[in-house]
Amino acid sequence: MSLDNETGLDPCGIRVRPVSGLVAADYFAPGYFVWAVLIANLARIGYEDKTMYMAAYDWRLSFQNTEVRDQTLSRIKSNIELLVATNGGRKVVVIPHSMGVLYFLHFMKWVEAPAPMGGGGGPDWCSKHIKAVVNIGGPFLGVPKAIAGLFSAEAKDIAVARALAPGFLDNDIFQFQTLQHVMRMSRTWDSTMSMVPRGGNTIWGGLDWSPEEGNSCAKKREKKNETQIADHAGSENAVCKAKSANYGRIISFGKDVAEAPSSDIERIDFRGAIKGHSAANTTCRDVWTEYHDMGFAGIKAVAEYKTYTADSVVDLLHFVAPKMMARGTAHFSYGVADNLDDPKYKHYKYWSNPLETRLPNAPDMEIYSLYGVGLPTERAYVYKLSPHAECSIPFKIDTSADDEDTCLRDGVYSVDGDETVPVLSAGFMCAKGWRGKTRFNPSGIRTYIREYNHLPPANLLEGRGTLSGAHVDIMGNFALIEDVIRIAAGASGEELGGDQVYSKIFNWSEKINLRLDEEIPATYDTSYPTRSLNLSV
Repeated sequence: MSLDNETGLDPCGIRVRPVSGLVAADYFAPGYFVWAVLIANLARIGYEDKTMYMAAYDWRLSFQNTEVRDQTLSRIKSNIELLVATNGGRKVVVIPHSMGVLYFLHFMKWVEAPAPMGGGGGPDWCSKHIKAVVNIGGPFLGVPKAIAGLFSAEAKDIAVARALAPGFLDNDIFQFQTLQHVMRMSRTWDSTMSMVPRGGNTIWGGLDWSPEEGNSCAKKREKKNETQIADHAGSENAVCKAKSANYGRIISFGKDVAEAPSSDIERIDFRGAIKGHSAANTTCRDVWTEYHDMGFAGIKAVAEYKTYTADSVVDLLHFVAPKMMARGTAHFSYGVADNLDDPKYKHYKYWSNPLETRLPNAPDMEIYSLYGVGLPTERAYVYKLSPHAECSIPFKIDTSADDEDTCLRDGVYSVDGDETVPVLSAGFMCAKGWRGKTRFNPSGIRTYIREYNHLPPANLLEGRGTLSGAHVDIMGNFALIEDVIRIAAGASGEELGGDQVYSKIFNWSEKINLRLDEEIPATYDTSYPTRSLNLSV
């Protein structure tokens, strides 16, 4: 499953390709559905193979490289055009899930951009072919757990497993060295860098603030009618006001650092630190990672910086994994555009970042963000240095760090979300960034938020549940399926009832100071070079 560490494409002599057709993503494994339930329900209202197309793509590759190697973007363009042409000119409804949400953002820019970088469809292609984009569980602004995965091959589940069975995942008996293998493999997948948090401190907060400040992990359940619309303030789930976590500190070395006033934290800048030499360079072989080029001095420099926000965490990844980030930043960007008329934003590296690109000129299109809420979702981490062992990963989540008052458990700070994507990432663009006519949405495409409050299965017979808000299980959520079916049958967002909100997404969005009006014209140098989704009509 690994790709070439230099090119991000196939390694010599190995080719792995996505399956095509509806079977590409109906089930992950026998009995474990992904798209199967939704496909079956679309079939009940008349959809079939000639009116429904599964756009499978190799989720390991950078988005532009799926076109370079497999011509996937061109195939999606051709299939959408065929669906429209053979169904009386009716436009398609596009239903991306998870990473597919970012992939389709990239597609909408690619398809209208001139060749050879783009698909050459012209500036009105999306307007002519797409009725609605129904995003499910969309990580529009990235996910903090991507940082933990790239930094230490961990997330909450791995950290808990380490705590339950100390040493097992790090054990080199029989040369298993599990996490090292995972890190070496996943760092060859350029797509993982599409999930790094976008928007920097402007979106995710700094050392002393975050949009979710004041969040409480103590929740109460409120039974709601499925069609009830919560007001924009969101229903108050917090039953008490407690001390707030510093969610803007995505990585902190030590719980004391995570909680301390920023003025009390003594930090030594890691940028430009001399990394030194590690003897592991010549002995790690199959489990070599870029950490083994850092040396002890480089590892110490990372820990002495103490805490990292969304701005500095990108610099951190450049420091600990320069080869990976050299590939990744050639294909993805994580900032906020000052002026979208700057010719540099014609480059494909910006196309999947909603804060560095414009939506298409398609005023009749609708964009939805459908996602689960009510589940603890990873937002920030407490780390510690690992005891040194040759070929080991030098950092790991400190699972001894707990504080119920600040939603800290097993070294992980949590906020509201679907267990994978925080509410902020899934909802901000449709709540504020694209709401109305903005510089990111100049044609005023209508946007809607539909949240689904998580309820666990009542008994074992319900399996993964019919009211789940979890990132994948939501694909079997009856309320979500009903919304998707109604959109696919021609309903508008207003006919669905507009927004359905249970979280505090509108409150949190208002705390983000992001300029939404059009840029002041400026002169620039014009010599500047220019996971699966389901499509239905």
